[in-house]
Amino acid sequence: MTKAEIVAEIAQKTGIEKSAIQATVEEFMTVIKESLSDGENVYLRGFGSFIVKKRAEKTGRNISKNTTIIIPAHNIPAFKPAKTFMQDVKKKVK
Repeated sequence: MTKAEIVAEIAQKTGIEKSAIQATVEEFMTVIKESLSDGENVYLRGFGSFIVKKRAEKTGRNISKNTTIIIPAHNIPAFKPAKTFMQDVKKKVK
């Protein structure tokens, strides 16, 4: 499902204009990105958590040049679904 499909489905279910929903979805994603960039996790009860994971410094290899490189410590965004979210998805698969 794409962002446009999500906007269209919400508009159909709520009767709100697509442009208003598009702006809301865009702002929602912007707030999550900014929060994670600032090192803050975002918790949505019953849905899941957008969290910042810290990766430690490690040594990597460039196989083509046969050299080692140091990959510095860095943060990456991650999503951890809520327990109820996981249970709902598991029920649909069976």
